Amino acid sequence: MSDVNDTKLNSAMFLLTGIPGQEDAHLWISIPFCFIYVFSILGNSTILFIIKIDPSLHEPMYIFLSMLAVTDLGLSISTIPTILGIYLFNSREISLDACFAQMFFIHSFAMIESSILLLMAFDRFVAVSKPLRYASILTLPRIFKMGLACVLRGVTVSFPFPFLLKRFQYCRVNVLSHSYCLHQDVMKLACSDITVNYIYGLFLTVSTVGLDSLPIFLSYVMILKTVLSVASHTECLRALNTCVSHLCAVLLFYTPDIGLALIHRLGKGSSPLLQIDLGYIYLLVPPLMNPIVYSVTSKHLRGRIIRVFLK
Repeated sequence: MSDVNDTKLNSAMFLLTGIPGQEDAHLWISIPFCFIYVFSILGNSTILFIIKIDPSLHEPMYIFLSMLAVTDLGLSISTIPTILGIYLFNSREISLDACFAQMFFIHSFAMIESSILLLMAFDRFVAVSKPLRYASILTLPRIFKMGLACVLRGVTVSFPFPFLLKRFQYCRVNVLSHSYCLHQDVMKLACSDITVNYIYGLFLTVSTVGLDSLPIFLSYVMILKTVLSVASHTECLRALNTCVSHLCAVLLFYTPDIGLALIHRLGKGSSPLLQIDLGYIYLLVPPLMNPIVYSVTSKHLRGRIIRVFLK
């Protein structure tokens, strides 16, 4: 009777994981996480505020940047409760419904961010390759429709995850390998056949990396082709400088994303600490670094930020 009760209790919740072996240092570990979240929220909120109040920044490049900032805010807020709950209050338990809700938002915002990075690559391609038609191609109504398509895509493909997982019984050791819920992590704890979940998750990973990263790569091939045909060395460097911030954002997002996907599906003997570190980099570093990268590399944006806060 006790075993049955234990099984029902275990199946009603999951246990999240911090950094293994560092339980006594959780309070100290929480300090950098708090700083990361504060700077992520302040940085992205500042980007949104500056773009909103400055009419000179109401251009396609900065509108796409504001979309990226909103997505980064959503990604940060989706992970704040559980990560800080573990390190500040040692609160590891999370109910199935709360876990599935967090998982939906994390996967949705991650998919939306991938789509927005693709739109930003298209924006840079048009700006460099067709500068005279830039304003006529990327009009405000068209940008709005593209942004709406990104949101619908992210929500639509992530919507089945909770329902695919809710049909399972969870009768194994219910300890997750991260401080938050991911589909590929939760499905391993089911004591049922997870073939459908595995195929759907793999399909989304491959389609996201393929359908988004491949066009981004091709757009930069075309940009390089256009830039190298420019006679002036100064103009060539100026055109490439406009792409540096976006390239950094792409690398910050896709590198840990691909690494984490490979480890979850292929790295059965990999270090748990590597999984945890890659997971933190994947979700925490892009929202923290994107505002910094764009503020440093964009002279126009940097000047507006300085003018607002120092006047």
